[in-house]
Amino acid sequence: MSEEVERNKNNKKDIEGLTSKFFQAGLVFSLAIAGLFLALGLSVSLGVTDIQLKTVWDSIFAFDSGVTNHQVIRELRLPRAFGAALVGSFLAVSGAVMQGLTRNPLASPSIMGVTHGAAFALIIGLVFFPSMTNLGMTISAFIGAGLAVLIVFGVGSFSKGGLTPVKLALAGVAVGGMLSSLSSAISLHFQVAKQMSFWYAGGLTATDWLSVKILLVVGLAGLTLALFLSRAVTILSLGEDVSKGLGQNTFVVKSLGIVVVFLLTGAAVSVAGTVGFVGLVIPHMTRALVGTDYRLIIPVSAVLGGLLLVLSDIGARLVNAPFETPVGAITACIGVPFFLYLARGEGRGME
Repeated sequence: MSEEVERNKNNKKDIEGLTSKFFQAGLVFSLAIAGLFLALGLSVSLGVTDIQLKTVWDSIFAFDSGVTNHQVIRELRLPRAFGAALVGSFLAVSGAVMQGLTRNPLASPSIMGVTHGAAFALIIGLVFFPSMTNLGMTISAFIGAGLAVLIVFGVGSFSKGGLTPVKLALAGVAVGGMLSSLSSAISLHFQVAKQMSFWYAGGLTATDWLSVKILLVVGLAGLTLALFLSRAVTILSLGEDVSKGLGQNTFVVKSLGIVVVFLLTGAAVSVAGTVGFVGLVIPHMTRALVGTDYRLIIPVSAVLGGLLLVLSDIGARLVNAPFETPVGAITACIGVPFFLYLARGEGRGME
């Protein structure tokens, strides 16, 4: 009888703890959503020419094609703001999934060869199809990013001992270095280096409504799959042996996780270029706020990632106005110290 009472007490504590975590995550999520909407308003309002928030409101709900500011907001600033939010969300979720699958605290889209794959495919497109449209460039970069993800994860998964954190990091560095070297050689030989320079730096200047539509279509599939996998990723993040002991097919989970990274990272870098460290910083911040349950980490990371990149894009426009700083430089200023901290501390436990 006493054992049953004790069991009931433990179950009650577990339920209360889970309820507390979900409440905390809901609070963080709500505050992040509010911050994201505020940041989007500021992003549309601030720029080379500041526009009042009332004008922004009117351009959305009472559009007048004869007003120049309305056209600027509709055709330039709104797609850029939405694009920044989506790209930041996708990179953050990609990083969270990668860290969960590999148990590697340093895993992120920017250091796993993904952006190098996109750059390589884009350079090939510019060399052999010089009249390629923006849509064609986006598609080619997306395909290149996806192929890089497959190569890196494939090398790690099919090597002896399976996909360990160290093998993934080494495969990412090796594949990224190879693709980067090939890209540099090809771009210099065919004189397309100047065309690639801003893409390498990362930026959202060329984001239009077509880019936003591509992000929405691809991102909806990627985020839905990520949420579907969230519980499995939580179990897998506890360790390979624990996951298999609970009856989980780790190969299927990792394969679907690769698809998530392919969709989200490929879409993000194809539109914004090399925007580093969002997928590294945000998942760690999110775990500190909501715990280690990926059912909470993934949605909260999505909102916080969007918020970070929208704020970074605002900073990119204002820090050296009227000239624009690449948004990748802004995120690097945030991410490099964080990366060094992780490499010094948590990175020691990667084996």
